[in-house]
Amino acid sequence: MPASRSATLPVRAWALLLVLCGTIFLEGIDVAMLAVAVPSIRSDLELSTATAAWVMSAYVLGYAGFTLLGGRAADLLGRRRMFLGWLTVFLLFSGLGGFAQEGWTLIVARFVTGVAAAFMTPAALSIITTSYAEGPRRNQALLVFAGTAAGGFSLGLVIGGLLTQLGWRWVFFAPVLLAAVVLVAALRLIPAEARPARGAGGFDLAGALTAAGAMLLSAFGIVRLEHGFDGWAVTAAAFAAGLVLAGVFVAVERRAATPLVRLALLRKASMVRADLGALLFVGSFFGFQFVATLYLQELRGWSSLQTALALLVMGVDAVLAPTLTPRLVARFGNARVILGGFVLAVVSYVLFLPVGPGWSYAAMFPTLLLTGLAFALAYGPLTIAATDGVAEEEQGLASGLLTTATQFGSAVGISSVTAVHGIAGGGLDGFRAALLVPVVMVLLGALVSAFGVRARVGRVDPRAAVQGRPQVAAAEAPEAGAGLPV
Repeated sequence: MPASRSATLPVRAWALLLVLCGTIFLEGIDVAMLAVAVPSIRSDLELSTATAAWVMSAYVLGYAGFTLLGGRAADLLGRRRMFLGWLTVFLLFSGLGGFAQEGWTLIVARFVTGVAAAFMTPAALSIITTSYAEGPRRNQALLVFAGTAAGGFSLGLVIGGLLTQLGWRWVFFAPVLLAAVVLVAALRLIPAEARPARGAGGFDLAGALTAAGAMLLSAFGIVRLEHGFDGWAVTAAAFAAGLVLAGVFVAVERRAATPLVRLALLRKASMVRADLGALLFVGSFFGFQFVATLYLQELRGWSSLQTALALLVMGVDAVLAPTLTPRLVARFGNARVILGGFVLAVVSYVLFLPVGPGWSYAAMFPTLLLTGLAFALAYGPLTIAATDGVAEEEQGLASGLLTTATQFGSAVGISSVTAVHGIAGGGLDGFRAALLVPVVMVLLGALVSAFGVRARVGRVDPRAAVQGRPQVAAAEAPEAGAGLPV
């Protein structure tokens, strides 16, 4: 195999990838640790239930509300610049959270931290997609990136439980230390870049404002779903206002000389399928994990650390995503592997539906293991499909669309299971009813993914067939130019 086609990355390419993976690991571990620490924070600062909920929701609002803008900003203002600048903001406001004495300080810190993640995560992903040649090398890099994201969340549950024992403020200070290490390494390893030309029309400010407003209102509406029928008028108003602003955004983009989002990109069927699939899969994953956590802690009385250790097996995807998944993708193509991940997730969640009040860990283990395996099969290939074939100057936008989908998915999953649990009256019946949400989401995702498999039938590359490799033509497309000689 020629060097240019090899999936083996040189040392410098691995070093850059580890730095970029450090960002998504930081984001995953930050969210997971806080989820474990919220009860201690609430008790220590004497927060109301509503304030404690907003400590978690503020991050989701900031992240989901600005991810689309963050992805496009990386294309227009410079990926390295956005990555380093917003990583610094993430570091500073995570530290602010650690010094908080009032609930409002924590909420502000979490909101700004979410905004910072909304800019730095798409920038990191687009640096990968523009620095590694399209094909085996980029696929390997993206699968490692995806595995690191899941590993960060899984390990964050355990680390969060341990740090909370020392003091909940360490849940905020630990990401500061990790972010500082990543920042120093990134300054050395991410190459300098010229500021991208924005064209004669300048920056699309109207598009940026309407996009951010529509995303914020939609995210707010999704977060409020967990309240069920309580305050439904506010939830409905948020969704309605978000839809109105989305319509205004589309109208603005059609007339803008240099639009924030080139609407024609949204006609790329494979990208739209991947983004929708990511929304449904991530939503089901976080929804299930949230239900399982509540079941173990509230119904079974397990401690936060016991729960984290029990769920740690789902982190198997951090090992399988960069090792097993690349081989499956090379053998069967992205579409089939994604569909396999969804089907496995359906089986996994269905196995947990008859959960009982005294289930042993052995009874839960198959679902936890299969859930991690399903994540390893689906998430990385979805990331590849969402950025495959997109022009370099729009890789930030494609990354932003994918990250937006995953953030909205996680918000939808958690809010929906919470709402269903409450409507069903709580308790064991509530947990069983809530488990139907992730089942429905992965069933829909499997249906969407099946269309992707069907679209690729008959499109086998003749060169691959001659060489005895049944890879689809899209997986064997000529490699694009890379930003780094990797």
